[in-house]
Amino acid sequence: MDRAAIEALLNEVHEGRTEVSAALDRLRDLPFEDIGFAKLDHHRSLRTGMPEVIFASGKTAAQVAAIFSRMAQAGGNVLATRATREMFKAVQALEPNIQSPRAEFHETARAITLTQAPAASGKGTIAVICAGTSDLPVAEEAVVTARLMGNTVELIADVGVAGIHRLLAQKHSLQSARVLIVCAGMEGALPTVVGGLVNAPVLAVPTSIGYGASFGGIAALLGMLNTCSPNVSVVNIDNGFGAACIASLINRM
Repeated sequence: MDRAAIEALLNEVHEGRTEVSAALDRLRDLPFEDIGFAKLDHHRSLRTGMPEVIFASGKTAAQVAAIFSRMAQAGGNVLATRATREMFKAVQALEPNIQSPRAEFHETARAITLTQAPAASGKGTIAVICAGTSDLPVAEEAVVTARLMGNTVELIADVGVAGIHRLLAQKHSLQSARVLIVCAGMEGALPTVVGGLVNAPVLAVPTSIGYGASFGGIAALLGMLNTCSPNVSVVNIDNGFGAACIASLINRM
């Protein structure tokens, strides 16, 4: 339940359209709801402007579906990251408890979403750039997250520095974005190049893509941390979700 929902509920009580006891029933799960194996933070959106998100990896399909269903019943948008199709099928099985529109599975992003409430809209475009097609799962995770959080998002794919003319051909889109998320593996050079072309914040996301000496993304991470572009900041390896959250906050400012 976010600020707008609580304000609407309080107005209903003030105007006599909702009984106090009914309002208390709707507020009883603040700040969290204990469902045994998980404690759902329904209050997070009110505190931070960002809703609780399900990190599906390590959970069973039944656990993800149960959490998803309870969060959907609270009325907000729902996002599960690092989800599988098996988890999506379990969510679908519980959809009688989920209000329309139906949940969606985003194959490349490995995410399940349910959009049923307007999010605070961003003021500009978030550009999500990835170096190669192999980086798309991380980039798509950022795209899905940022869109669910109310942003206009443009995906610019396969523009790594090995063929830098592909990136320069996107110069207008890069320079018109309010925030940029740049995902790259291998040596992780792309965010530095992008940072040198724009006057906006660049959120660098190292990916775990690369040969042996990339050490699962550590080489890209270190390269990005040592960037010479001062407008570049770095999140953790493969963390497209985290980059999208930060970009959303910047885009609302």
